[in-house]
Amino acid sequence: MSQKYDVAILGGGPGGYVAAIRASQLGLKVALVENEKVGGTCLHQGCIPSKAMLRSAEVFKQTKEAATYGVQVEEPTIDFSNVQRRKDSIIQGLYTGVQSLMKKGKIDVYNGFGRLLGPSIFSPLAGTVSVEYENGEENTMIVPKFVLLATGSRPRQLDHLKVDGKHIITSEEALALEELPNSIMIVGGGVIGVEWASMLADFGVEVTIFETAPHILPTEDEDIAKEVERQLKNKGINIYTDAFVEGSTINDETTVSLNVTHEKKQQQFQAEKVLVSVGRIANIDSIGLNNTDIEVEHGFIRTNDYFQTKESHIYAIGDIVGEKQLAHVASREGVIAVEHMANEQPEKLNYDQVPTCIYSNPEVASVGLTEKEAKEAGFNTAVGTFPFQANGKALVYGQAEGFTKIIANKDNDDLLGIHMVGPHVTELISEAGLAMVLDATPWELTQTVHPHPSLSEVVGEAALAVTNEHIHG
Repeated sequence: MSQKYDVAILGGGPGGYVAAIRASQLGLKVALVENEKVGGTCLHQGCIPSKAMLRSAEVFKQTKEAATYGVQVEEPTIDFSNVQRRKDSIIQGLYTGVQSLMKKGKIDVYNGFGRLLGPSIFSPLAGTVSVEYENGEENTMIVPKFVLLATGSRPRQLDHLKVDGKHIITSEEALALEELPNSIMIVGGGVIGVEWASMLADFGVEVTIFETAPHILPTEDEDIAKEVERQLKNKGINIYTDAFVEGSTINDETTVSLNVTHEKKQQQFQAEKVLVSVGRIANIDSIGLNNTDIEVEHGFIRTNDYFQTKESHIYAIGDIVGEKQLAHVASREGVIAVEHMANEQPEKLNYDQVPTCIYSNPEVASVGLTEKEAKEAGFNTAVGTFPFQANGKALVYGQAEGFTKIIANKDNDDLLGIHMVGPHVTELISEAGLAMVLDATPWELTQTVHPHPSLSEVVGEAALAVTNEHIHG
């Protein structure tokens, strides 16, 4: 059986399903092929479930500290099964919403595995999609004018740390834990590792992080990373940087040992579980790229600025193209790709204007260049910082650690980067993102009247600090 469409999209995550909706709005007939559930890793095994659990951990931590606000409560405890039920309820609600959006857009969803075919009786061009079903049903052949690949990524594994789903796990197995371990070792101090470390520590788990780089969060501004490390250590998290995990041993049913080289010494560490968090790899192995002329480099599909592959009618977006592996990036890439298919002449995506967020406690958010990147690029930099400790709302809120840092070009006053660590900075960063898109200057940020008292005042004060004119610092 064959079906004709304007565009076939492989993968129903935040890149694929958003692209499907936009394509439908543009009048295109759309087929969306998803092997699991629409919403993808972000909704079911990543962004949403982990943030739901982070929120539970935050509430637990705040409840334990309620006396500092004049509120007396009995000793709080964690009902982890209810934490999981709340997480699952949020996922189900959002999943139902995405399914409704597919129906609203008259998007045909095929629940199967999509694979690209080469030139065949169906089309003289590569790109016919064969949809394979687990139940053995006859394959559906989708013959589209355009194809959009949005197959996402999966956790990277290490040969010397074999994931068994019980003792050694990835973030996907961690989200399905039935009970909290007493202790855990996290291999990798990047975004996912830090979020899990923060969450589990707030739940009362003994946490140790091993990171090969000189500091955790190696892609963040160094001042931000140092502040996060300081605060995580204050939570009681053990952090080893320049640390290399060489191997593991399952001791018994309850403990795992890791052999770690740190400061030129081999040491052994033990915990109930090991969480491997060393990045993600693109899901491109089995989707039929070998039947096309699509080029792959360093494990990612090569595309142009509009996400066309070497086969110009086949586009690729999201985690499989090697840019920032973020849900909101995949969504924007998907919109650009389908608008290009429809001759809408979309704006190219400037990745330096895309905010990134880390939902740990403390939160981290950034947009643009780090101070080190700006200097390495040859900019004559001016830097302004402002602490949350001098912000009235942060003090009222009870979370006054952290700061905002603004990096500008001294020669023309352009904003180069804005970096934040502290309370609710994953919300505050949107102002910074807009400033970058509008090519604002620090002076223009200072002319924005920020309400008082508000956390957002730190943005204006940090902008004033670029020229040493901050009021409350």
